[in-house]
Amino acid sequence: MIKDDLTPTGEEVQATPPGETVEPEGIRENEEKESLQTLYDGTFKTIEEGQILKGTVIEIAPEYVTVDVGYKCEGQIPIQEFQKRSKGLDLKIGDKIDVLVERKDTEEGVLILSKEKADRANIWKEITRSFRDGGAMEGEVVSKVKGGLSVDLGGVHAFLPGSQIDLRPIRNLDEWVGQRLRFKVIKFNRKRNNIVLSRRVLLEEERKIQREETLKNLKEGDIVEGTVKNLTDYGAFIDVGGVDGLLHITDMSWGRISHPSEKLSVGDRVKVKVLRFDREKEKISLGLKQAQPDPWNSVLEKYPPGTRLKGKAVNITDYGVFVELEEGVEGLVHISEMTWSKKYKHPSKMVRVGDRVEVVVLDCDPVKRRISLGMKQIEPNPWALLAEKYPVGTKVVGKVKTITDFGIFIGIDEEIDGLVHVSEMSWTKKIKHPSELFKKGQEVEAVVLNIDSKNERFSLGIKQLTPDPWKEVDKHYRKGDIVTGKVTNVTDFGAFVELKDGIEGLVHVSELSREKVGKPSDVVKVGDTVSAMIIHVDPQDRRIGLSIKNYKEKMEKVEVEKYISNQGSTVHSLGALIQEEIEKRGEGLSPKKKEE
Repeated sequence: MIKDDLTPTGEEVQATPPGETVEPEGIRENEEKESLQTLYDGTFKTIEEGQILKGTVIEIAPEYVTVDVGYKCEGQIPIQEFQKRSKGLDLKIGDKIDVLVERKDTEEGVLILSKEKADRANIWKEITRSFRDGGAMEGEVVSKVKGGLSVDLGGVHAFLPGSQIDLRPIRNLDEWVGQRLRFKVIKFNRKRNNIVLSRRVLLEEERKIQREETLKNLKEGDIVEGTVKNLTDYGAFIDVGGVDGLLHITDMSWGRISHPSEKLSVGDRVKVKVLRFDREKEKISLGLKQAQPDPWNSVLEKYPPGTRLKGKAVNITDYGVFVELEEGVEGLVHISEMTWSKKYKHPSKMVRVGDRVEVVVLDCDPVKRRISLGMKQIEPNPWALLAEKYPVGTKVVGKVKTITDFGIFIGIDEEIDGLVHVSEMSWTKKIKHPSELFKKGQEVEAVVLNIDSKNERFSLGIKQLTPDPWKEVDKHYRKGDIVTGKVTNVTDFGAFVELKDGIEGLVHVSELSREKVGKPSDVVKVGDTVSAMIIHVDPQDRRIGLSIKNYKEKMEKVEVEKYISNQGSTVHSLGALIQEEIEKRGEGLSPKKKEE
């Protein structure tokens, strides 16, 4: 090369070696063309049909794509082959592609090529290599077929049996369509275009490696991620790095669950804590709730007494309803805190499982993990309004709802009954049982005596409708008075006698007779009308003491006095007559006789 000898255009030229002549430029060009044509013809002849070549895209026309396969040898591929593979034409000039020679057009000197068949041939080579060497191939699941899935390996369709899709049984094959995955070829027959794939083999190999690594490094207290492999009534089996661990149902949630399916589904990815690990037996106990903070640690801050909030009824018992405030935190609404009414219904009559209920926190004890809730506190306390509506002394009317040994309950307001105690029914009568005077459903008038909102007691009285006769009893009944009445009751210690105004007096057994009385019933009977003397009056203790014995003694004394009184007048008259007679006779006697 003579560097200083440049062409007018500045290009370098080759120096002529000594002893050679320089040929004219036109002759040399002809010789080059002949040489290229000879090379092209030789190349065209050596290319065989079915051969796979590497080519470069040099032209993209509406119907064909022209590809240079080397040595100025070109071929054409129908544009449809590229359009089949994608909606758009993902191809540009200069792209390197594999092509298969379908045939040679010797007249035109053009090769008819196929990109599709070249890809198919290459795929079969890869299929053969995967089957022989155990290598993995990539493919796209295109559809669900009988017994499994159809996979596109790049122009060649293969069959993936359902049992070879995953380590676990697959229920829904449709969810796999469209996924691009890795597989192994476990069986193929090119003549029949039959290929069987397995994804499970790859997963088992990966699982084996993971298992060894997991067993080597796992320790108690670790937080690990796993996949839910299977669900049972008592828990779930979680695959944590190739090793199955048991997640018991009691360790799934801080809250209440009746079945693992409420919390987990097969295939879920979860973070769990290793609770126990037996390396020799390869047994692992896992906890899901332990991998999360215990919600009871913060309940006192979240739910102080008086907090008003909503929760979900999760369990109903005879004594109340359990309400979930958040996952893992439940409170109890006792039946007594469900309604202001004392007539409790079964909780199931007021709330159903799953209902959203509004409650008030009554008490919170994080140590005992207990929260007491109330539902009735959401509504105004009717007992607080009752005192304003019915002040003491107000007359009310209601129907008898319940009759007991100690009184009757009268319905006065909604869900509130007032009690008339047996002692408040009459000022004077000794009532053995309220049923003697009242019947259920009977309308009764009463007076408000007391309202105890705290203890929810509404006291009524019937006797207060009339004046208390005992207040002026000492004006009508005095000691020593004689009274008459009817015996209303005979006891071992005496007999009760009803006087006017319904007031009763007691004749003690010792006051029945001057003689010793064994049984009062031997002397008097219920219904007898007797007279007696008042021997004691005590308005404060509401007592009047009577005495039949004193009454009889007085009557006897009166009779004696009357008799004596009558007898005394008769003797006086007789004496006067005798005296007169003596005096008459004395007039005729001598002085001595008079003295005698």
